[in-house]
Amino acid sequence: MRSRYKITEEDGVYFVTSTITEWLPVFTSREYFEIVVDALRFCQEKKALMLYAYVILENHFHLVVSGSDLSNIMQSLKRHTSRQIIQVLKTHRKEWLLNQLAFYKKKYKSESTYQVWQEGFHPELIQSDDMLVQKIEYIHYNPVKRGYVDEAEYWRYSSARNFVLNDHSVIRLASL
Repeated sequence: MRSRYKITEEDGVYFVTSTITEWLPVFTSREYFEIVVDALRFCQEKKALMLYAYVILENHFHLVVSGSDLSNIMQSLKRHTSRQIIQVLKTHRKEWLLNQLAFYKKKYKSESTYQVWQEGFHPELIQSDDMLVQKIEYIHYNPVKRGYVDEAEYWRYSSARNFVLNDHSVIRLASL
């Protein structure tokens, strides 16, 4: 089933979410997180993705982003990260996880053995400053809510570090 979420304004700022198939915990070590970080950096540099806020957790990520042709950027990001994740899982002989990704693959996806990401990326147009603040706070509070850290800025793979600590060592953000 295709996503009901759509890009309605090409120059809009969007809150987006991408989730690993069946919420499986793929991002369990730095190497897996870095796959997404590297892909985001590439999209910033080569595809003009504007990244304003982000968090990457064990089975999904949230972004506040904009960009010309955002749907294709996100599709490309997910396709690339899928290939990289599968390659690393095979290298590490993570058979259980590979079997799960194969088992939950949509039947009509005949061109692949595995399905890493759920379909779509659920773009939600940011329509006001209040909504922007709410989405960024939600993103930053996610690791705290899950009990991974006591303070949002302690989660390495979150833009809370950029906002609170002025630490741009993981990903540099665009200005709003």
